[in-house]
Amino acid sequence: MALTGPAGPVMNREEVDRALVRLGAERDAIEAALLALQDHPGRRLLDGAELTGRTAERWTVVEQGGALLWSLFDRYAEALAAARAVRSRRTRPGQAELVELTELLQGAGVTVSGGQLPDATRGLAGPARLSEQLSLAQLVERMNAWYAAVIDVVAAADAVWSALPARIDLLVAELQRVRALARSVGVGPGVHPAGDALEQLGGELLALRGEVLSDPLSLWEPAGDRPEEPRGAAAGTVDTGRFDRAARELDGIRVELEALLRLRDEAEERLQQVGEVLARADATLAEARRARGEVLAKIAATEVPAVPGPASALRERIAAAAELRHHGQWHRLAPLLDSLEDAADKELLRARHSLTSVTRPLAVRAELRGRLDAYRAMGARLGLAEDPEITERYEKARRLLWSAPCDLRAAESAVGRYQQALRPVSEPAAGSAAGSADGQPSDGRPAD
Repeated sequence: MALTGPAGPVMNREEVDRALVRLGAERDAIEAALLALQDHPGRRLLDGAELTGRTAERWTVVEQGGALLWSLFDRYAEALAAARAVRSRRTRPGQAELVELTELLQGAGVTVSGGQLPDATRGLAGPARLSEQLSLAQLVERMNAWYAAVIDVVAAADAVWSALPARIDLLVAELQRVRALARSVGVGPGVHPAGDALEQLGGELLALRGEVLSDPLSLWEPAGDRPEEPRGAAAGTVDTGRFDRAARELDGIRVELEALLRLRDEAEERLQQVGEVLARADATLAEARRARGEVLAKIAATEVPAVPGPASALRERIAAAAELRHHGQWHRLAPLLDSLEDAADKELLRARHSLTSVTRPLAVRAELRGRLDAYRAMGARLGLAEDPEITERYEKARRLLWSAPCDLRAAESAVGRYQQALRPVSEPAAGSAAGSADGQPSDGRPAD
């Protein structure tokens, strides 16, 4: 029957030895963890920082934990040393030594100040007891609670400080470069929205950097339920949303300003190109006006559309664009120049359409003349060139097409009658096919 002492069943020699080995390894692990916490970069930064907000509140609670953990560790080491001293009295301890060792290793034999050891169930900042009697296992449990509270704050602050300040400094440097770019193209606060946005971004980055340095935990998002993290790891993520938005906005402004910079380098050439397009449009309109006079003189009974005048308003806008370029107002020139290029292209299309509309009767006359010559060549190949009726029809069509003013309707009808006369009366289909096979044009009109 096993003996029972104040701490429960008395341990035998083998159990005592195994417990001492285990507790010795645990002591070494605790000491290593406390040394690592003491040298943790986050801990050193928190000790020297002027903290505010959430970080100040949390650090005020857990800052005492570092010194307290070493105090509790000393009590733990003292209790373990006492147990080792008892065990070393005899190679084979007697019953009295085993009872004493059981009490030291398993009993509540460690006295600690309640003011230094808040009950974990009441929270680290809760009311404290005057003193408590704890076992080594309970003491380790309390140390673990303090360690977890301290390392959570230290590791989270270190994660934020490792992730953001350097990146913010790089973004501030990029902001300065973009500001210089803005000045080079005449963009500043109150002049262009991009200038106002740059000033606002500067203020936001300055405020964000100050918050990161003084209250890093405000930018820390603790993780939810997840598997246990390695000791010293921060269970959560750094909130980089504000930084990422600022970076995207700055990149957008940079792209806009680089476009203005390209405009500054290309504006003169682009304005010249707009002028050249308008010059081509004017030349086309002038050609259309000359063609309209020719059509009115040479084509009878034809409605000829009027030719529009030059785009004088567009030239006024070109002059305004040149003035903006002269004064370096690139942000105002950019939309105006884009619209000018579009308007100039449309003006050239309008001029070409006008020329096409005006010269359409001349094109019809030229097409009829070509058909008449083709039909005459076909008649010669068929041996019908000397036929009096065919010759008469040809001459009539030719007089109509080469006289001025030309009656296009009468001329087209005469050409059609001439074509019909060339088809053999007995083989109309064959004659049509022969004409097609010879590769000569055929308008396919029904015979008069």
